[in-house]
Amino acid sequence: MTDTTRHIAFIGIGKMGLPMSLLIAKAGYRVAAFDQSAARLNEARENGLAVASSPAEAVASRAVAITSLPDDAALRAVMLGPTGLVSAMAPKSVLIETSTVSAEASAEVGAAAQARGIAYLRAPVSGNASIVHTGALSCFVSGPRDAFESVRPLFASFTRSQTYLGPGEEARYAKLAVNLLIAVSAAMMAESLALARKGGIGWHDILKVLDDSAVASPMVKYKTAPLRTRDFESTFSCKQMAKDLDLILGAGHAVGVPLQLAAQVRETYGALVAQGDGETDFIATVKHLERLSGLGEPKL
Repeated sequence: MTDTTRHIAFIGIGKMGLPMSLLIAKAGYRVAAFDQSAARLNEARENGLAVASSPAEAVASRAVAITSLPDDAALRAVMLGPTGLVSAMAPKSVLIETSTVSAEASAEVGAAAQARGIAYLRAPVSGNASIVHTGALSCFVSGPRDAFESVRPLFASFTRSQTYLGPGEEARYAKLAVNLLIAVSAAMMAESLALARKGGIGWHDILKVLDDSAVASPMVKYKTAPLRTRDFESTFSCKQMAKDLDLILGAGHAVGVPLQLAAQVRETYGALVAQGDGETDFIATVKHLERLSGLGEPKL
């Protein structure tokens, strides 16, 4: 990478963005961060990052910008329009977008970036806030291949693996496909655990059965660990999963894929949000099925 590409703007320094930006800085890049939250900017300062007063100031004289944003509305607000990030970036710069957003909103940004002569890389990350600081995230990337190759060392500073998928919105579909499997797996785990408890199996016994069986995927083992102590502190909330399932269902409708399981699981997360569990971890599907099955707290 050239010296100019070692100067990075990072827009959106929340639960995911701040630790990612700190990893990038630790790798020797000079990071200028921006967020609309004053508290987040203060936290960035306390961690040694330079902060900017606006997205335009963050990207000034920088050849690469990275964004981590919560949803489609934030993506459009930050990126588009006469005062948006795309208008503030110089031609031939690289824009890396790491959020989980719709292919439609992403394509709008792509069109604006292309008109400006900016290389736009869709690079949603897979993982959550509990592991991001370790560099264990993976990411899926689509957009101009030459731009991806030019910034691959930058990706390696905050993700363990990067899979290039194509020139357009392929990475967006990859992230939604992964999250669909996670959501449905959480619903299946809930039903399996409730059935086992109704059959008289102890809580720790059934968790051990899952861990030692053919279904012991990384996803299952990732969740049996906190379930042993009934820890539902959020790594990715029910509210966030409901939002992602809305994106998944919209993508399915757009391309003509019937997503019946996704629709059913979306209703489960809607119920959890309505019951006050919106900020609880997405594995709260377990508590939902226990309520439906007349089960109380298990003996630990």
